[in-house]
Amino acid sequence: MKKILLGLVILLFLFFVWFFSQKPSNSRAWTKDQTQLPFADIDGDLITIHNIRNNAYRTTDDFDVVTYDKTVDLKHIERVDYIVEPFSNWGGPAHTFLTFGFAGATNTEYLALSVEIRKEQGESFSPWKGLLRQYEIMYVAGDERDLIGLRTNYRHDNVYLYPIRTTKERIRALFLSMIERMNTLYEHPEFYNTLTSTCTTNIQKHVNEIFPGRVPLSYKILLPGYSDELAYTLGLIDAPENISIEDLRTRFRINEKAERFADDPLFSQKIRE
Repeated sequence: MKKILLGLVILLFLFFVWFFSQKPSNSRAWTKDQTQLPFADIDGDLITIHNIRNNAYRTTDDFDVVTYDKTVDLKHIERVDYIVEPFSNWGGPAHTFLTFGFAGATNTEYLALSVEIRKEQGESFSPWKGLLRQYEIMYVAGDERDLIGLRTNYRHDNVYLYPIRTTKERIRALFLSMIERMNTLYEHPEFYNTLTSTCTTNIQKHVNEIFPGRVPLSYKILLPGYSDELAYTLGLIDAPENISIEDLRTRFRINEKAERFADDPLFSQKIRE
């Protein structure tokens, strides 16, 4: 028995030595769509975001990498939407991200910010590997035609776009908080963690940074396919009172619109009509 216990202690020691020897890096053989990290120049109210992704997809695996730069004015920020993309039959696993609207000359212009693992070539997501310092984390800045269209029109996952009920001052603070974190990761890489640093836990942290305690810890954060239920219960989703979660999802599911208006210059406006 003592030998068994000693062996377990040694194995545990070796595991911790290995675990803490893992160091995050921005220099690896990344997949082609994640080679370039976004970053931003902040000049007062003017934010210039570099490497905004707008890939041209033929399939999920066959696409041309397209990026562009864009300057937004924080004085013109007017809305934020919460996107939920479940990718499991039982509903718990999902990807979530935010997309911000800025008043333009003729139409609202949108920029999506998505917290994701930064995959190396040949790598795919595993929640178990996500506990073991095997993925870096990145903030993807993307055009809605890419970040939404990829999920609705090529992956064919259900996608729900929920308008968030809040003030413009808080939307501005939330956007700036995410941009500053994006810039931090550009200089100082960090690991993704399946429990503590995911797409949804990072959104929760940003929201609570500007409004302490607004989004409490919940299993619906760790299983973000249920996070829309939590957001609605907290009064964050701009929707009628006492609507069922089924009706809420039916109301804000955008797949048909995203497919119908995939090539429409007013894609972002059409999916919200």
